[in-house]
Amino acid sequence: QVQLVESGGGLVQAGGSLRLSCAASGRTFNTYAMAWFRQAPGKERELVARISWNVDNTLYAASVKGRFTISRDNNKNTVYLQMNSLKPEDTAVYYCAAGATPFSYKLDYWGQGTQVTVSS
Repeated sequence: QVQLVESGGGLVQAGGSLRLSCAASGRTFNTYAMAWFRQAPGKERELVARISWNVDNTLYAASVKGRFTISRDNNKNTVYLQMNSLKPEDTAVYYCAAGATPFSYKLDYWGQGTQVTVSS
């Protein structure tokens, strides 16, 4: 059974940094895309960043480009989100997602989420 477990969330002041991790288990993920989404209270879930199976391609939401970096370690079945220069509007529950179809950006598996709160 595939499981995604996020960690690294917390409370940070504006301008600070956090690094989220998502550990995947149940199979190897080196041929599947992975991504980070977030959902703020009263808002829809949105894509934050996405990374291809071979690390060659990344995609970022305009609101985080230049501040956030997605990366992955296929040997550890883990994807990371380095978040710098955090703003209060980055406050949300952050979810890890992974694909179920090799070499596809369709995402089918979700973690339980980790809260990120940025104070002003």
